[in-house]
Amino acid sequence: MHAVLREARRSAGLTQRELAARAGTSQATIARYESGAVSPTLRTFQRLIEACGLRVTLQLHREDEQLDRQIREQLARDPAERVAFGLTAARAQAPIRHAARRRRAG
Repeated sequence: MHAVLREARRSAGLTQRELAARAGTSQATIARYESGAVSPTLRTFQRLIEACGLRVTLQLHREDEQLDRQIREQLARDPAERVAFGLTAARAQAPIRHAARRRRAG
């Protein structure tokens, strides 16, 4: 949740202080949520996301059904399409992995 909140705030172009003012809380509280030190309630999370100009939607599904659907989709592709899909996914994830390494390196 903390990464989603931080991304929502950044995409809205807000500082922690600005988000706090919009949501009626303190900058320190926003910082604790974003660091993962404290988790907001679902209602508070929704209020914070809405203060960023976004909307929270939840979708429930059985984890196995989701995995089964993804497996069926992959099996429906021919081998070349599966390889292309995997390469595309790996390229899409590369910037995320790179950013995570930079953060850990510090």
